[in-house]
Amino acid sequence: MSHTAGVRQAQKQQSRRALLDAGLRLLEHQNLSGLGVREVTREAGMSPAGFYRHFPGLAELGVELVEESLASLHGMIRSALAQRGAAEERIDRTVAVIAAHVREHQPHVRFLTRERHGGVRAVREAIGGELRRFAGEVAEALALQPVSAGWSPEEIAMLAGLYVDHMVSTAAALLDAPTEAERRRIARTAQTQLRLIGVGRRHWRAEAG
Repeated sequence: MSHTAGVRQAQKQQSRRALLDAGLRLLEHQNLSGLGVREVTREAGMSPAGFYRHFPGLAELGVELVEESLASLHGMIRSALAQRGAAEERIDRTVAVIAAHVREHQPHVRFLTRERHGGVRAVREAIGGELRRFAGEVAEALALQPVSAGWSPEEIAMLAGLYVDHMVSTAAALLDAPTEAERRRIARTAQTQLRLIGVGRRHWRAEAG
């Protein structure tokens, strides 16, 4: 690649990033369905025509925000579940990972929470697809744990979905917590709820049999 082509590519990536960041800032206060291209380009300091050199429409910008919103969380949760140690330690690590993710990525978490049941179908479907993929990764980690011996793939998938739903609801609660004391209370409640799920998990095969 020539130097000139490299500069153009870098400028293109910079402009694309500016549009994504502008959209994310605006979406902290409104739904994607109520957002306009002119608002995004004004926030990014670009012309409306420049937007369409990067995205066919706002739905495609939203889908890309979905992908980057969950990208960092996938690996962290999978790592927390895969680490050795007592179940209680894994639970504490998982809740700590969620709390840290919410602190560090508040605009992304708020966007996902608002658009998960929002009015833009492509974005709603993208969130659902990412969460299903996330649940699949969690299922792979759960299947490797000794307590999962004897579980069918369907049962593990069901458990993984339960964990992912709990993680999403915990993230949403942490996002709206007004004080650090309230965030600590939510984290303790999440840990207790996951321990209750763990109790049921340990006794599931005996009951199912």
